[in-house]
Amino acid sequence: MDKQQALLLHFIADIFMDHMPYNQILGIKVVRFDHQGVEIRFPWKDEFIGNPMQKILHGGVTASVLDVVGGLMAIAGAVERFEISTEEQFREKLSSMGTIDLRTDYLRPGRGKEFVATAEVIRTGNKVCVCRMELYNEEQLHIASGTGTYLVG
Repeated sequence: MDKQQALLLHFIADIFMDHMPYNQILGIKVVRFDHQGVEIRFPWKDEFIGNPMQKILHGGVTASVLDVVGGLMAIAGAVERFEISTEEQFREKLSSMGTIDLRTDYLRPGRGKEFVATAEVIRTGNKVCVCRMELYNEEQLHIASGTGTYLVG
């Protein structure tokens, strides 16, 4: 990864953490963000309760976080593949990217104090990128998996 690509990824991470209100509500922090993988973390909040009897994550929070980490992974892959020389060119490219499809498999109740979501690329082409995402708690208990298809071209 060259310096320009690293700067673009830093710019994107800032957008996802500091300029997307929903991600701010989630408290997402980008820990790792490169073309080989993405890792984000977020803390437990009582506002995330989906089942008040069990005090577990709402399924929508789980799916949203998997979509965020998958989208970041797709963008990282696009940054590596596309020849973009200016921030303006990348802003234009970024505005046309989005989620096409998202599958979430809920494996265990979402309990924990902190959660970690990771993603990697399964396959990428000129227009579409498919990513595999996983969500764990701080004890590394696997809570959910997902597959996301993203428009990148």
